[in-house]
Amino acid sequence: MFEFVWWWAFALLPLPWLVWRFVRPIPRPAAIHLPKLPQGLGSKQTGSRLRFFLMALLWLSLTGALARPVWYGDPIQIQPEHRDMMLAVDLSGSMEMEDMLLPSGGTINRLDAVKHVLSDFIGKREGDRLGLVLFADHGYLQTPLTLDRNTVAQQLSRAVLGLVGKQTAIGEGLGVATKTFIDSKAPQRVIILLSDGANTAGVIDPIEAAKLAKEYDVTIYTIGVGADQIRQRSLFGSRIINPSQELDERTLTQIAKMTGGEYFRARNPEELEKIYQIIDQLEPIFAVEQTWRPRDELFRYPLALALFFSAVVAVMRKRHG
Repeated sequence: MFEFVWWWAFALLPLPWLVWRFVRPIPRPAAIHLPKLPQGLGSKQTGSRLRFFLMALLWLSLTGALARPVWYGDPIQIQPEHRDMMLAVDLSGSMEMEDMLLPSGGTINRLDAVKHVLSDFIGKREGDRLGLVLFADHGYLQTPLTLDRNTVAQQLSRAVLGLVGKQTAIGEGLGVATKTFIDSKAPQRVIILLSDGANTAGVIDPIEAAKLAKEYDVTIYTIGVGADQIRQRSLFGSRIINPSQELDERTLTQIAKMTGGEYFRARNPEELEKIYQIIDQLEPIFAVEQTWRPRDELFRYPLALALFFSAVVAVMRKRHG
């Protein structure tokens, strides 16, 4: 966008004409009568007209420079502060269990339920730096902290069961997520950990990893995923079983309390979605933002023209007097 910041400066355009019209001229010296006019006197009239035209352009250029022409680029929104949030997702073999009951009556596996709800959560975290850690046999940093939410969502959607093993390394998942906060200067650091089992792999104990997170002022929210009961059919009939009997709720609760977070239980996609709404309220998005627009001051161009026209006028006056 182009504009003149001090547009009122164009009100000065008629100033030379007003001076010529209303200011009394300096008295001319007495005329000298010559019997014969100097040769070439008539050519000065053309030169005076050209000089008048150049003087008009000179004044127009000076006025344009004074009006301060500015070009503005597209507005850029920036967050003065941001939150760092790591998402640690369990990819162990038990996440393929189809016990997440949909409102329509069907069921989907635990990982698909997590992907669906977590993708919506990621899309709403505008202004936060997000990252993704996947863990099974070991913990892996899938996506470093970034403001690009689309990249985080894409990396989550591409996660498949068996990608990093079949077991559950909760401690390593927390350790890898905490490690990303070592150089973080964000005022708030958050880890959201989802798991459907107990720590069965890795070289770091989950409680030790939580202690490390506490040292770096990291708040951990833990979510236990899986239904409480499902009906299992066999050749001898059907029975009710608990598919989440391996879920270590005690450890997940302890991890959350140690770091000032909370533990939540998600038995279906609807409960999982409500949990993320609660976390949104506990960790609200920064509403403060600043808008910056690139600005280029253009007054130098009309000012350069004014200097050029003044130089031409000075040369003409020197030649023709």
